[in-house]
Amino acid sequence: MLYEDHIRLSGPHKVEEACEMYCRAANMFKMAKNWNAAGNAFCQAARIHMQLQNKHDSATSFIDAGNAFKKADPSEAIKCLNAAVDIYTDMGRFTIAAKHHITIAEIYESELVDIEKAIAHYEQAADYYKGEESNSSANKCLLKVGAYAAQLEQYAKAIEIYEQVGSSTMDNPLLKYSAKEYFFKASLCHFIVDELNAKLAVEKYEEMFPAFSDSRECKLLKKLLDAHEEQNCEAFTEAIKEFDSISRLDQWQTTMLLRIKKTIQGDEGDLK
Repeated sequence: MLYEDHIRLSGPHKVEEACEMYCRAANMFKMAKNWNAAGNAFCQAARIHMQLQNKHDSATSFIDAGNAFKKADPSEAIKCLNAAVDIYTDMGRFTIAAKHHITIAEIYESELVDIEKAIAHYEQAADYYKGEESNSSANKCLLKVGAYAAQLEQYAKAIEIYEQVGSSTMDNPLLKYSAKEYFFKASLCHFIVDELNAKLAVEKYEEMFPAFSDSRECKLLKKLLDAHEEQNCEAFTEAIKEFDSISRLDQWQTTMLLRIKKTIQGDEGDLK
């Protein structure tokens, strides 16, 4: 309140000075690790910058506020980062807006554990990156959405994303080695929904991307499809163990394979 009184008493020509004082105070609070006070001071600076029509400086101060609040109050951090994003989009700075949408998504992921909101911000970031022709950055965001969609049993959405990213990377000499992983993940999502769908999907991916046929992932899928058709739990588990001994399966892949395995009669509920 002291600075606000100062502004009111001293007139508009002192507004810039007050803004500098808020920034200095914020940095002192940061040094003292008083994150809430630092965040509040940066917010005040951001609002004054906006009053002075300094949009870029206002956005920067909101980001500084968000970074301070991240250490103490994740919900407040998101409010500040959203304020910055609004300014950047208004200015047409979509790449930097996308970057901060990712930061917001990460706070929802790790601090607030609200996966639906994390997905929404990753999708918005991907949308902005695509608009700016930053396809690699867009794909990174989409892959996060695909992984979460599958975990939430939104398999059609996950399949669409993995197919889209797989198709966009398979013609790129630097990225095509990753395409087999995306087609593998799409196939697993198909497999959970329906065995026949998975068979048709694998055939489609082999046709689209011949290198997929020779991949260990494709060979594993075919073994799993045969084992599933025969309702042979032991063969299903053995194929996974053999693959995992050479290429470690990650947590997401393990979760999806467990879901498929549970559709085999007499399943014991694990992959041992």
